[in-house]
Amino acid sequence: MSGKRGNGEGSIYPYKNSFAAYVWVTTPDGKKKRKYVYGKTRDEVHDKWIKLHADAKKGPVATRHRTLSAFLSYWLESIVKPNLAPLSYVSYEGCVRLYIAPHLGTKRLDKLTVRDVREWLTKLTTTCQCCAQGKDAKRAPSRRRCCAAGECCEAYASRRVIQAARDALRAALTHAVAEEAIGKNVAALVKVPKPRRRRIKPWSAVEAGQFLADGVTREDPLLAAWVLVLCLGLRRGEVLGLTWKSIDFEAGELYVDHQIQRAGRQILHRETKTEESDDFLPLPALCLKALRMRRAQQTGDRKAAGDLWQDSHGLVFTTKYGTPIEPGNLTRMFALRARRAGLRVIPLRNTRHTCSSLLVALGVHPKVAQRILRHSQIAMTMEVYAEASEEEVRSALGKLSEAMGGTS
Repeated sequence: MSGKRGNGEGSIYPYKNSFAAYVWVTTPDGKKKRKYVYGKTRDEVHDKWIKLHADAKKGPVATRHRTLSAFLSYWLESIVKPNLAPLSYVSYEGCVRLYIAPHLGTKRLDKLTVRDVREWLTKLTTTCQCCAQGKDAKRAPSRRRCCAAGECCEAYASRRVIQAARDALRAALTHAVAEEAIGKNVAALVKVPKPRRRRIKPWSAVEAGQFLADGVTREDPLLAAWVLVLCLGLRRGEVLGLTWKSIDFEAGELYVDHQIQRAGRQILHRETKTEESDDFLPLPALCLKALRMRRAQQTGDRKAAGDLWQDSHGLVFTTKYGTPIEPGNLTRMFALRARRAGLRVIPLRNTRHTCSSLLVALGVHPKVAQRILRHSQIAMTMEVYAEASEEEVRSALGKLSEAMGGTS
């Protein structure tokens, strides 16, 4: 044997009081380039050299690596923004800008380790975000009251924020693995404690009836929205995104296919998140009555606004000038009206369970209720029916129907 290495095997040689070696590799763009490794001893470099040979045989090897910050910028603009929902981009961008880039942004993408990620998440739990983001310092000098005034408010990141930041980094590194920029997703190997959700008791059908009856008495312009939320279990965005074209009064049904969504500084009228969310839903008589009342109210608003009226996609629920309702404002108005009706305040999203009780009281057939509630099994619907068949429930809805001027 001659002892000579074959073409492409590279070599080990002294380099600045240490050693270096290289191997010819194929880069992700298909070009042949040298890839170097370094070490203090020849044996250390030899081990790295052997490993590099093995990596080169498996597939493409990158010879230049970006910092994590540079890769995240590319990922947000080229992958997330064009392909995911606007709200997803806003969420990921916020996590990158506020929590990931300030701590890990300068690290090389290929050098990021599980330990780096774990230490970063641990540091987040003990870092005051008011200090880190300069929230108090951004206020006028006369309005500074905590961190900038020398008294740290200890505004630490919550479990939910930490989980969101880890999930954003994991999503980015998943794409880096797919592009063969790195070999493994180190963020996926780090577990974080799941945030515990506080369980809130939903309204009973009696409480929901009291809430809607109060709205009828006060001629609430959003009464139809509350009826759809409570009787059909529609989500906040779905209710606000509903258009008159989606409602068929003759057939007694509506089609859910759009939503109103706040994304950064924009309010968007866009399709629902998934195709499974789109569906034709039958309208009980109570819902039809409320929607007819809403149509009359909006006609009055349009006449009163005159030239100031803005017809936004023919939305059912708008401001008095025809513009879309801010999703956050709907949540606040729901809480305000609950207090006004003398009821305990629950989150708007917690009304779905109440919806099932109301469907029982309205005498909706179980199969129809299953479709409205989007239950995968009829057994789930029947369990709800078994729980909510009290006479007081029917009595409460009867009073509500009378208040609305009908017997249905």
